[in-house]
Amino acid sequence: MSEQFHVQVRTREEKGKNTNRRLRAAGQIPAVLYGAGVETVPIQVERKKLEEMFRAGATENTIFLLKRVESDQERHARIREMQIDPVSRQVLHIDFQRVLMDQTIRVNVPVHTVGTPKGVREEGGMIDFVTCEVEVECLPGDIPEAIEVDVTALVIGDHVEAGALRLSEGVTLLEEPDRVIVSVVYPQRAEEKEEEAEELLEAEREEPEVIRRGKEEGEGEGAED
Repeated sequence: MSEQFHVQVRTREEKGKNTNRRLRAAGQIPAVLYGAGVETVPIQVERKKLEEMFRAGATENTIFLLKRVESDQERHARIREMQIDPVSRQVLHIDFQRVLMDQTIRVNVPVHTVGTPKGVREEGGMIDFVTCEVEVECLPGDIPEAIEVDVTALVIGDHVEAGALRLSEGVTLLEEPDRVIVSVVYPQRAEEKEEEAEELLEAEREEPEVIRRGKEEGEGEGAED
């Protein structure tokens, strides 16, 4: 299950492009906190501390406990969107969504394969990851770090569907059961898919990368540049 991290934040009194550039130069990340029927609050997070948490294992699905420096207020939240500079790879802006620990939420969880398929070991095939994550619903404290699937027995032409994934108690799959997660294919088809993915990536490289975890009602205000 996802570990909880404590993060100190400050309320931003000023907003706008110039203010945010100064914050970034001072080692701060502009952010917003929204959701749970409460007004959106502009905040800032210390870049160094956040980067330390990501190195320690924090992810977009991590439940953060945000503590406001200027008050005793604490709120659970998770990252719903991050804007990342395509060159420096530094985080430019974060949308935090408030989380109620006793209410279920929808999250995308990565799928990790276990073992090497028989079709790869003995038949010269290649493993094809059709999707690397699935959407589930659960309480914030029950979010899986990943969902593992054993692919050892797969031969060329075999695949694993979402409905076959083994989920922990309290976690509900929101994908169509027949959605293909991973398959074993002939090398030629796998190479074609890699070329298609590379072409798509090349077309997107010059745009700021935005990592979204899916938007719902009451979404944040987004980056302010």
